[in-house]
Amino acid sequence: MSLRHLLALSGILVLVTSGCGEKAHEQELVSAVPGSAAGSVLELRDTVVNSTFEASGVAEAFEQATLSTRLMGTVREVLVHEGDRVAVGQPLVVVDAAELDAKAAQVAAQIAGAEAMLREAETQAGRIRALFADSAATRAQLDAAETGLIGARSAVEAASAGRDELAAIRSYATVRAPFSGMITARFVHPGALAAPGAPLVTIQDAARLRVRVSVPPAYASGVRRGAEMAVFIGSTLAMGTVEGVVPSQGGNLATINVIVVNPGSEILAGSAATVAVPTGERDVLLVPSHAVVREGDLTGVQVRTAEGDQLRWIRLGARHDGWIEVTGGLEAGTRIVVPDLVREER
Repeated sequence: MSLRHLLALSGILVLVTSGCGEKAHEQELVSAVPGSAAGSVLELRDTVVNSTFEASGVAEAFEQATLSTRLMGTVREVLVHEGDRVAVGQPLVVVDAAELDAKAAQVAAQIAGAEAMLREAETQAGRIRALFADSAATRAQLDAAETGLIGARSAVEAASAGRDELAAIRSYATVRAPFSGMITARFVHPGALAAPGAPLVTIQDAARLRVRVSVPPAYASGVRRGAEMAVFIGSTLAMGTVEGVVPSQGGNLATINVIVVNPGSEILAGSAATVAVPTGERDVLLVPSHAVVREGDLTGVQVRTAEGDQLRWIRLGARHDGWIEVTGGLEAGTRIVVPDLVREER
């Protein structure tokens, strides 16, 4: 079943107009008249249906990331396997950070020394302030003590900043999931060398899919962000929301990004997808599917005329929920016979 067939099930507009400017109304089966074939008679009238352009693309995971570390070291643990589902913040890979332990001891010693100097500078500054108040110390001595105090405080702040920097670097030793999803690739094993920027694991979240298709600019001109479009992915028909429209540099094509909600990640990322881009409305003739006579590759309908019923061969187009478009062989006003025994309720 094509995408156009499925679109009819999701609300394709099927209206009938009896002439230009007149109010649209549904086709109706008129009462039967004498003829050689049993059944009711349908007078064909122009019908308005939504027209679409089917654009092909691929359903990609909305979020996907290949993770790495900023450290150079040996991989100590790989905590996940391909196919595992992980939560945001969950540890995935641990890199040996033994070298950072020595650096941490060095930074701690620097902080302790800076704090000791700060205490001494505070004591010295307090003593000079008291002497200056009694006119026993000069302004130059007071300024020197205050300057020494400022320098001691700056030394403590610098040492503390080094400690914070070290803590940030240490956090790179444990690679965590940036979002919830599934592990789709694992590139390292325990004992391997991890280098800055080298891939460790790939994670993707397929709870939402992005379908990217290219269409002629004329079809994309009326598409707006937030609009809904029918998307056919594998054997599933879903409604997607337009994320945005991006014109190409050459101007020959435009790219439409459509987001499809994929609860439970039932639809696999990477599946082929087709987006039905609305292009307006068109007038067609529709006949009930069960009114079509088939003989080999030929298709026709019984036409009611004043002389009796006649089999007329026709060309068919898209299906619309029990009705078929006639692309050739009939015109508006033609009366066809619709068998009663298999008549479908509308």
